[in-house]
Amino acid sequence: MFSTKTYVQRRKQLKEAMKSGLLLFLGNEESPMNYSGNQYHFRQDSTFLYYFGLDLPNLAAVVDIDNDREIIFGDDFGVDDIVWMGPQPKVNDLAAQIGVAETQPMADLQKVIIEAIGKADIHYLPPYRAEQTLKLGEIFGVIPSWVKKYVSVSLIKAVVEQRNVKSAEEIEQIEQALEVAYEMQTTAMKMARPGMRESEVSGTLEGIALRKGAGVSFPIIFSINGQTLHNHYHGNVMQDGDMAVNDSGAESRLHYAADITRTIPVGKKFTEKQKAIYRIVLKANMNAIDAIKPGISYREVHLATAKVIASGLKELGFMKGDLDEAVKQGAQALFFPHGLGHMLGLDVHDLENLGENYVGYDKTIQRSEQFGLAYLRMARELKPGYVMTVEPGIYFIPELIDQWKAGKKFEEFIDYEKVESYRGFGGIRIEDNVLVTESGHRVLGKPIPKTIEEIEALK
Repeated sequence: MFSTKTYVQRRKQLKEAMKSGLLLFLGNEESPMNYSGNQYHFRQDSTFLYYFGLDLPNLAAVVDIDNDREIIFGDDFGVDDIVWMGPQPKVNDLAAQIGVAETQPMADLQKVIIEAIGKADIHYLPPYRAEQTLKLGEIFGVIPSWVKKYVSVSLIKAVVEQRNVKSAEEIEQIEQALEVAYEMQTTAMKMARPGMRESEVSGTLEGIALRKGAGVSFPIIFSINGQTLHNHYHGNVMQDGDMAVNDSGAESRLHYAADITRTIPVGKKFTEKQKAIYRIVLKANMNAIDAIKPGISYREVHLATAKVIASGLKELGFMKGDLDEAVKQGAQALFFPHGLGHMLGLDVHDLENLGENYVGYDKTIQRSEQFGLAYLRMARELKPGYVMTVEPGIYFIPELIDQWKAGKKFEEFIDYEKVESYRGFGGIRIEDNVLVTESGHRVLGKPIPKTIEEIEALK
């Protein structure tokens, strides 16, 4: 945990932003895999962690701004629980650690909320787990399908604005996660060899995350089929000449995330065809990082990166014509069909459970409906304290190529005959985590090899 002062100050800032009302926060519960006693690894709700820091199941909290009350709800463990789990902290002691003076049994939560109805506006965040939805429905006496109708937009916006800006101690946690990610990435570079199954590498990487942190920050993507953006299948046997996309990251002990991608040759060297595409993606990655500074919108950075990719592909004969117009119309999305990056923090896609448009967009910038650009998770103006992923890529996706080619889409910008010669190529993505500073940016963590020469030197 951080210091008591940190959690007290975070709640104080939130109360000042909200001004009045009662704020309800539900912690997460245990979730069974296949019977009640065999549970998935527990992960606390990130917003509950941010304001209350208690990394244990079956807790809730209320902040009553008008009556200056903060309450932690939970039940002390009995001896039957202690037999199986060992000595457990008392709820009073947990609350004291984070500067909350009042505790009540979980059974009293509904009573406190009902007593406040009609006297204060009650605010809660959108639930993303079924048990949260059911509990909120029970508390408010509404059917579960109505729960999301009454979420508090004002609370969402206040939490997003506060959590978007990372403090120095949060940056330290992200860099601790990046220390683990460094070992994960360099281990994969050294380990991937022809004849190995992908699972041998991905399993080793997850073991590193568990040994040195709080586990992975998301299910590992390690695949020779890099043209599938989120590919969690690890059953392929790698062959000489294959490339593997390694998109993986760890959580720090306090659950802050790292998210790094490198694309590596399975054999000792990249092929010449692979190098040609790799150099474009690396240039796009580095140019995008160089562009990051306060006051620029991330959509501007994304579109400039798309232009770099289009320009590189034109030099190789995949694209043609007026590149400004091609990017304006979205022709490069055949090869670069996703956004440049997203926020990073306690969530690997930070705060997206509250609504991606609240996190990455605002009243000054609206989401595009154009294919590719529509997937840009973060478009708004950058501010000091934001932590961004920068992850351009180039992919040859057979199904997308077939669809666009059959529809003669963007024939004035795409040479489909040249594209066909790279069918089966796969994909390349390169990703770093970048802090927006007062004067520009800083790439977080120890530099992880990403040039062709650096990666091949580890093989």
